[in-house]
Amino acid sequence: MTSDTIGALNYYLAPPDGSRPYTNINADSATGKPIRNWIGDQHDMHVEDVRGKEDLYKLDSAGFQYGREAAKHTSFLNDAEIEREYYPESIDLIKRVTGATSIVIFDHTIRRRRPGEPDDSPQKRQPVPLVHVDQTTSSSIARVHRHLPPTEAPSLLRRRFQVVNIWRPISHAAVDWPLALCDFRSVDVKKDLLPVALIYPDREGETFGIKYNPNHQWKYMKAMTPEEFVLIKCFDSIQDGSVARLTPHTGFQDPNTPEGTPLRESIELRALVFYD
Repeated sequence: MTSDTIGALNYYLAPPDGSRPYTNINADSATGKPIRNWIGDQHDMHVEDVRGKEDLYKLDSAGFQYGREAAKHTSFLNDAEIEREYYPESIDLIKRVTGATSIVIFDHTIRRRRPGEPDDSPQKRQPVPLVHVDQTTSSSIARVHRHLPPTEAPSLLRRRFQVVNIWRPISHAAVDWPLALCDFRSVDVKKDLLPVALIYPDREGETFGIKYNPNHQWKYMKAMTPEEFVLIKCFDSIQDGSVARLTPHTGFQDPNTPEGTPLRESIELRALVFYD
């Protein structure tokens, strides 16, 4: 039996004055509120539970792909240990699933939901309650230049490359604030994507905020466990319509969550994925 649900999903509206949309990565420490100039646009959306039929959703068709493989690293408390232990096993996993020839993991984020606390530093990241894609085309290309030697970047950019996240719950099942993913086949890339500047203390990135489209088909896998993962495509250099380019996604509050459910904890790694 599936457990479809309804999620109040937060889409984006462009700033009414026509200015470039932006979000500051850190919330205002005094108010706990995000610093941004775009307008939120909340819509109740049907979110289908794909557990038992998750094999219908692949990285090149839907833009995301579920799998089951426990991580050897399970503590997720120390960044240096995560980079030393979890990065290599995740590179191996992504290679096996995608057939990629080389992978560079460029960062990770641990999210632990803490109601009432501001999301104002990398140590306090919480589930993101906004429909978004982590990278745009320009920021994906910038990532290659930023994380690869200048002698290698030009040749790598001539091949197919992707930005792919690997996301999994940590310590317990993600019943509280699960992750919803939008099937790329329901996305209108000409109308739905809003480039948003992401302002860091020392630099600027760019993400896609997603504008509401009633045709969006939302999916989740109920009660994902730490032994399960999902690959989320944020960018693909193949943009001729033959494969999924990206996957809008968001954390959301499932109204059917039982009281007392452990608060969501998860980790995502972000990877540059290259093919020969």
